[in-house]
Amino acid sequence: MILLRANDVLRATPWAVREGRTAGRLMHLGVLVVVFGVLYGAVMGSFAGVFGERFLQVVYSAVKVPFLLTATFALSLPSFFVINTLLGLRSDFTYAVRALVATQAGLTIILASLAPFTVLWYASFGDYRAAILFNAVMFGTASISAQWLLRRFYEPLIRRNRKHRLMLRGWLVIYAFVGIQMGWVLRPFIGNPDSPTQFFRQEAWGNAYVQLAQTIVGLFGG
Repeated sequence: MILLRANDVLRATPWAVREGRTAGRLMHLGVLVVVFGVLYGAVMGSFAGVFGERFLQVVYSAVKVPFLLTATFALSLPSFFVINTLLGLRSDFTYAVRALVATQAGLTIILASLAPFTVLWYASFGDYRAAILFNAVMFGTASISAQWLLRRFYEPLIRRNRKHRLMLRGWLVIYAFVGIQMGWVLRPFIGNPDSPTQFFRQEAWGNAYVQLAQTIVGLFGG
């Protein structure tokens, strides 16, 4: 059943966004987010092994990836609602939410499909900073790919009002901005093998964009 629902989402079938029985449909989509998010999270946390204390990191990451995606979605939705209202699109917002949730499910399915590449990277490279950047690329790839799904789900809205095309771009900006910072707050997802395994870092808060730039400079600039 899960695989059939996943296939429906990837093919952007009307089942995911049609009217009626919205609560049940959102529940099914939420299950997809959890299942495939846990799958990629477990692989993400398997850097440097899965035995002993490192197994805890696998469990922590499996829990935190779907939480990251859900929390990012929840934090991004209010501002998206306000912008839709200001542009006179509030009457279409219920459909828009169904499209966004379906896209969220699609994102996690795509992310899980990239898990074998993460396994291969871990087996080929042992650098912790490189592992962080590789996973960032995987999340970015899944997020960008999911935008194609969102466009297909949004086609009826765009035909109704061309302002929805602008909202597609707006959602990507809002979601990416919140998601990067949430990822920083919820770290570690991979876990430094030279440090004790922990669910949260003590210095949880900070600027994710500054730290990302420093990581890139440190990796390529020595």
